[in-house]
Amino acid sequence: MAMAVTMEVGNDGVAVISISNPPLNIINAAMLAALKEKFGEATRRRDVKAIVLTGKGGRFSGGFDINAFQNPSGDTSDRAIESIDLVLNTIEDCKKPVVAAIEGLALGGGLELAMGCHARIAAPKTQLGLPELTLGVIPGLGGTQSLPRLVGVSKAIEMMLFSKPIMSEEGKLLGLIDEIATSEELVRVSRLHALEISDGRKPWVRSLNRTDKIRSLSEAQELLRTAREQAKSTTPNMPQHLACLDAVEEGLLHGGYKGLLKEAAVSKELVQSNTTKALTHLFFAQRATAKVPNITDVGLKPNYVKKVGIIGGGIMGSGIATSLILSNITVFLKEINSEYLLKGMKTVEANIQSLVARGKVTLDKARKALSMLEGVSDYSEFKEMDMVIEAVIEDIPLKQEIFSELEKVCSSCCILATNTSSIDLNVIGEKTKSQNRIIGAHFFSPAHIMPLLEIIRTEKTSPQVILDLLTVGKIMKKVPIVVLNCTGFAVNRTFFPYMQIPHLLVHLGVDLFRIDRAIRNFGFPLGPFQLQDLGGFRLGKASGKEYENAFPDRTFRSPLTELLLKNGRNGKSNGKGFYVHEKGSKPKPDPSVLPIVDESRKFMNIMPGGKPISVTDEEITEMVLFPTINEACRVLDEGVIARASDLDVASVLGMSFPSYRGGIMFWADTVGSKHIYLSLKKWSEMYGRYFKPSRYLEERAMKGMPLSVAAEANSSLKSNSKL
Repeated sequence: MAMAVTMEVGNDGVAVISISNPPLNIINAAMLAALKEKFGEATRRRDVKAIVLTGKGGRFSGGFDINAFQNPSGDTSDRAIESIDLVLNTIEDCKKPVVAAIEGLALGGGLELAMGCHARIAAPKTQLGLPELTLGVIPGLGGTQSLPRLVGVSKAIEMMLFSKPIMSEEGKLLGLIDEIATSEELVRVSRLHALEISDGRKPWVRSLNRTDKIRSLSEAQELLRTAREQAKSTTPNMPQHLACLDAVEEGLLHGGYKGLLKEAAVSKELVQSNTTKALTHLFFAQRATAKVPNITDVGLKPNYVKKVGIIGGGIMGSGIATSLILSNITVFLKEINSEYLLKGMKTVEANIQSLVARGKVTLDKARKALSMLEGVSDYSEFKEMDMVIEAVIEDIPLKQEIFSELEKVCSSCCILATNTSSIDLNVIGEKTKSQNRIIGAHFFSPAHIMPLLEIIRTEKTSPQVILDLLTVGKIMKKVPIVVLNCTGFAVNRTFFPYMQIPHLLVHLGVDLFRIDRAIRNFGFPLGPFQLQDLGGFRLGKASGKEYENAFPDRTFRSPLTELLLKNGRNGKSNGKGFYVHEKGSKPKPDPSVLPIVDESRKFMNIMPGGKPISVTDEEITEMVLFPTINEACRVLDEGVIARASDLDVASVLGMSFPSYRGGIMFWADTVGSKHIYLSLKKWSEMYGRYFKPSRYLEERAMKGMPLSVAAEANSSLKSNSKL
């Protein structure tokens, strides 16, 4: 069915105006114009007493077309006038009563249209919300004015600032929904309701005129003040939060019409902002990750995985098990002895209980999930598995032994996956004859919470196996990125300089806690040293050796980790690292680590002239992040990852790169390849090879090209460089 706005007038005198733009009935400027035209026609016609606004295909509307945000000229910049004209003049001030018949979902602009109507009838379990702030904008079709008047200021702030939807049942209790009707009865009940308004038997209520939910102005302002303080504290780099509160307050102080004007002006400004551009880029980039050339576009049908064996019940294995059983996939968790197995099973239970306590999972779902978990101490059950995920420590001989054993005990169509974070898959599987079904399933810790799944393919991995793991990821509600096999793969390899360069800076005399502060101020939740505390120094030491072997030309060999381990420190796991970790309190910088740092500095003796280097906080941030971008360029150049946008998604979801900056490569292009190249070149001359610009970066800097150019341009550059 094509995009359309249609109108049918019944014998009862009710005009039913329907939005149709499958699958979600997304609204764009053309549809707003068509809606205005149909409302005008219905208003003029003498045989129409009332109007029902609804959506085709079991959904009201998923909101305004986000594509317009990527090209804000015209389509979105005119929304200021359109929003006031359509919501206020066309719908709210319509001379005939308008009732919204809502089913499935009414989100963003869809809910705003419904709130402009004089009543709302909804089907059960209909989702209602205003999620615009996740894209850096605010509701732009009257939502900042209508919602507080319909549900109260406190609930409206919660729904908008946290992009928190509600169901129609809660909407009925709040007053957002007037009646609940079954899907079959929805339009009939809405028609009757509209006629009852027309006949004076039900109230004719204009949302913008309502004040009964506002209570006192002083109370509303206090709620707004608290929300502002919270927004400044938790989302200091997200201007849309304060802008939304400003629009709400304008309407409360000066009336709905003035509020609409403020909303429109702020919306127009925000659409042009870097934050909106970055968040919109990520929105589309995330949806593109599931499209894998020659895998998802060649007609293959997935084999559904119902039983999974997991080897290793540590933090990663138990986290993966938690995520799988919550996705209705049966898990057999194997450990080497009953003590470790019991510990792993208890960790899964604790993970589930934590999710229940936070309201993320219901008790019924938790019970069902735990019934799908079984602990085993041998491989006898593994012949029935559809997939096995190895999640043991980063020990190559151990992993090789496990995969040789799996090849013997599992069926020939069982997927053999490893959760290694850095080891070459060809090395892990070199003693088997099953390389076609060996694949990397790299989850990020904690695996039941972190949304990224890095799927690693070798040159021998079968397309069917890749598709099946993609399907498992989708069922687990993970965001998958498919990458080629190499040391560290795409994410950890890109970010290995992010973990190593801070050590170089410390040995050049920069305070380690200052480095962490600079990176946090950039937008990361943790600095690199606190992140190392979280992972533990033994893990860092093991992965460091992998990078040293693979990339000796640009690996900084820091003695600091070894010295910390000798001092009895292993980060958060034993409470002592660069920070002091005490249960129930935030990590605190540990001044007693500084003598160990001094010992390491004396051993390395690389400070120029024996004196600490002088750098600004901005230079610290760039010295940490520009080498990370440089490695990302190598990852793209080698074809390890298909799209720069995949790296953006991975950097945000896997490494907590600030989302409002759009991801590592998007941010790099806002900084500019030339500045990054010249900075790295200067530092490589001053401090060594660790900063040496890659060929990919140099070529783009010289040509003034973005770093995220498509692969075709990359190939063209390569061929031109050979001429």
